[in-house]
Amino acid sequence: QVQLVESGGGSVQAGDSLRVSCTASGGTFSTYAMGWFRAVSGEEREFVASISRSGNTVYYSDSVKGRFTISRDNAKNTVYLQMNSLKPKDTAAYFCATGCSDSALYWGRGTQVNVSS
Repeated sequence: QVQLVESGGGSVQAGDSLRVSCTASGGTFSTYAMGWFRAVSGEEREFVASISRSGNTVYYSDSVKGRFTISRDNAKNTVYLQMNSLKPKDTAAYFCATGCSDSALYWGRGTQVNVSS
């Protein structure tokens, strides 16, 4: 059983930057590709970014490409999402998961990011 805990969310203004983190415990972190997803209340969860087990391969949704950067530190069992040039439409709860799709086995509880104009 893997536990994922997100942190680093908050309220910022448009154009600001924020980094959210996800720390894993209870499993071998380096054996999982990791993903970040986001959801607005009442809407479906949206893929944001993913990173391979080694960190060498990353993918981004078109909506965040060029603004967000996913990275990981396997020694710290942590995956990060650096978010720059934030926009109000980035407002959502951000979740990490042990995978790159909705079928990921383990999910965190999320951290809220609010971007005001």
